[in-house]
Amino acid sequence: MYARVTSIHVKTDKVQEAINLYKNSVLPAAETQKGFQGALLLTDAPTGHGLTITFWNSENEALANEQNLYYQNQLVKFMPYFTDPPTREGFEVSLFRKP
Repeated sequence: MYARVTSIHVKTDKVQEAINLYKNSVLPAAETQKGFQGALLLTDAPTGHGLTITFWNSENEALANEQNLYYQNQLVKFMPYFTDPPTREGFEVSLFRKP
């Protein structure tokens, strides 16, 4: 499994709007992507900092949805909310456990 981690900073008065956008627009779009396994959205409302972690079957499938512009199209939706450009990193998931 592969994880893409995107770090974002949004306007503090727009955190809830950004959460709603992620829930109602980004997640449904992600679910249509080949290899998508799930997502986490972590937020710190007082600072506007957030992390989104998406899980993919493989690095190739995560990279494929960057090549087909899915990832970029999702980021564009948040442009009115960003205070800084987002950063992106990828990681092999070494351990994942659910109870």
